[in-house]
Amino acid sequence: MSDESQQHGTGDERPATDPGGAAASAGPKPSTGPKPATEPKKQRPKRTGWRRLVPTWRMVLGTLLGLLILLGGAFLAGYLIVDIPPANAAATKQSNVYLYADGTQLARDGEVNRENVQLSQVPKKVQHAVLAAEDRDFHSESAVDPQAMLRAAWNTVTGKGRQSGSTITQQYVKNYYLDQDQTLTRKVKEFFIAIKLDRQVSKDDILQGYLNTSYFGRNAYGIQAAAQSYFGKDVGDISTAQGAYLATLLNSPNAYDVTAHPENRPRALARWNYVLDGMVDKEWLSPKSRAAMEFPKPKEAKGAAGLSGQRGYLVKAVEDYLAEQKILDADTLARGGYRITTTLDPDRQDAFVDAVDEQLMSKVDRDARKIDRNVRAGGAAIDTASGEVVAMYGGIDYTKQYVNNATRRDYQVGSTFKPFVFTAAAVHDSTTQDGRPITPNTVYDGTNRRPVQGWDGGHYAPANEDDADYGSITVSTATDRSVNSVYAQMAVDVGSDKVRDTAIDLGIPASTPDLNESPSIALGPSTASVLDMAEAYATLANHGRHGPYTLVERITKDGKEIDLPDGNTRQAVDREAADTTTSMLRSVVDGGTGTAAQAAGRPAAGKTGTAEEDKAAWFAGYTPDLATVVAVMGQDPDTAVQTPLYGALGEARINGGGFPARIWAQFTREALEGEPVRDFDLRMQDGADEPPPPVPPEEQPEPEPDESTQGPSDGPSAPPSEAPTGTPSAPEPETPDQGGTEGQDQERPGDTGGDAPEGGDGGTLGGPTGQGILGRPDRRAPQ
Repeated sequence: MSDESQQHGTGDERPATDPGGAAASAGPKPSTGPKPATEPKKQRPKRTGWRRLVPTWRMVLGTLLGLLILLGGAFLAGYLIVDIPPANAAATKQSNVYLYADGTQLARDGEVNRENVQLSQVPKKVQHAVLAAEDRDFHSESAVDPQAMLRAAWNTVTGKGRQSGSTITQQYVKNYYLDQDQTLTRKVKEFFIAIKLDRQVSKDDILQGYLNTSYFGRNAYGIQAAAQSYFGKDVGDISTAQGAYLATLLNSPNAYDVTAHPENRPRALARWNYVLDGMVDKEWLSPKSRAAMEFPKPKEAKGAAGLSGQRGYLVKAVEDYLAEQKILDADTLARGGYRITTTLDPDRQDAFVDAVDEQLMSKVDRDARKIDRNVRAGGAAIDTASGEVVAMYGGIDYTKQYVNNATRRDYQVGSTFKPFVFTAAAVHDSTTQDGRPITPNTVYDGTNRRPVQGWDGGHYAPANEDDADYGSITVSTATDRSVNSVYAQMAVDVGSDKVRDTAIDLGIPASTPDLNESPSIALGPSTASVLDMAEAYATLANHGRHGPYTLVERITKDGKEIDLPDGNTRQAVDREAADTTTSMLRSVVDGGTGTAAQAAGRPAAGKTGTAEEDKAAWFAGYTPDLATVVAVMGQDPDTAVQTPLYGALGEARINGGGFPARIWAQFTREALEGEPVRDFDLRMQDGADEPPPPVPPEEQPEPEPDESTQGPSDGPSAPPSEAPTGTPSAPEPETPDQGGTEGQDQERPGDTGGDAPEGGDGGTLGGPTGQGILGRPDRRAPQ
């Protein structure tokens, strides 16, 4: 072995080779130390220039993962933090809708024109029209549509039009839970609430809420209000073409209202076609039906019905009725959303207004006669069989005279109360002081200022109108002439407590002011309302059967019906008692103080009455079908004090047989026009047709001095007016003159003798000058 081979065998390093495998040098090199165990890593070339700006795949992946974690955390945090809030106040606020009996709108209250409906009340085609316009994939999509949101954002940024990109669920969230602010915070809340809501609520509930909260223009919130505003129909009655038009409005109500802005028609037509074509695409509408449709014509926009004219009186009367009957209290009703169908008949309502305007208000001349400023009127009409209030007159205008003259209880009813006295006598088989049965033909002493007999409450001797002496007079004739002395005595014979009870049975509220147990109750110092009196007279017309009057036929909220009282009737008084009273009241119309009522052209029964000092004049009457009461009242418009009506309307006096009876006659004639003329079917009390032998009047003492006629002060008071005075009777019927006194009660402005305070239709309530009922001092308090 050579020296060179031996040298290699000794472990000396081999010479390095080049990349091609050749030796770098043949000569020996000095040793530099031991060989490393591994090869050193190659270093990457540094990124220079623009390459330094390009992220590596590791950077991209890491960033994406970080973003996903961040977004996921933000989503989770948002989902946990954002709760579904209570509904906003604006979304839940609704108006109450009041309807006439025929379904036409009477009034709508509240600032928000909204009436919620159930989804089942919206026709399927109308639902589909809304979906075709706003969200065609509503039933299959999630609560939010990110792709649509991004597309809408892009279109908005690039100037292709501002779009919301919101699903119907998101729009409902915005309408019902949030507000209309275009802020990022609101959009974020909307996003999370929509997702939560979609998990908790059905699609149908969301669609129902959307339809009830969306704005359609014309101050109409919700599709029911929109259907009424644009087409005058409930949403359940609109056609597919009309529904498609309402769906068109959702995008921009002002831009598509073709009535308010005719120039919008091309734009609205294009949008309407888009909606219908979408329905065809989704197979919700057949091409044939689509081709046959014509663009609907919305009705003219109208201002809100408001509460002017009679509407305010009627709405207030309904509200009071609901509260009194404990159906809905004021707070509950104020929340809105109720659809209240009343019993009021629009044609008869118009007839009442026409009758008052033509027979009374057309005679008012405030420039020529200052007293004419004080003239007021009230009226109510009730169907005698059903007890339904079919018409009411509250005043000239609710916005000018707030108090409802048909329901107020502060004017004396006067002699219109006298029929209740006889009814009580017939019910209880009452007898006179000498034991004779009280019938229409029973003879009483009609002497003026005759002290009542059998009354232990003190001296009471009411005056007849004009201090007239009638001597022996039958009850029927005393009713025709409204003789106070007869009826005061009859109240004692029957028992004033029984008279009061009978009035309540007929329909007069037990809480009526001055409905007190004393002889003067017969002369009408009590202050029942016009509506109260109509209810009582309707009971007489219905043969003594009574049911509380009703003003409401049906109430619904959100499509659900509210329970109403049963409205059961009962036999309040014997039929014979009621019918015999009717027989006597027919005589009042045929030849007594109520002859003006004959102009109704139908068999009628009625009674006139006048309050103290002519502060109110009444006519209460009925046919077999309709009971109506009318009152003309005096009230100072500045102070609200009740005032006498002497000289008003160019008449010396305003009596029940004048303007009130004429209004009654015109209204009754028009209200029953076209109805068959029916006569009364009467069943009389025993002895009513058998006149007893005449009984001579008792010899009466001369009126005693003032101080001796004063009695205890336990008679009825008359707050807040003066002490009630009697009701004057009428003389024998006279030929009508041109002065407007036909059939009037002929009451006088004052007692010429100066011995007693004046009264209403029949004379004075009794007591000397300066004294009220049964010696009570007169009170002249303002009304």
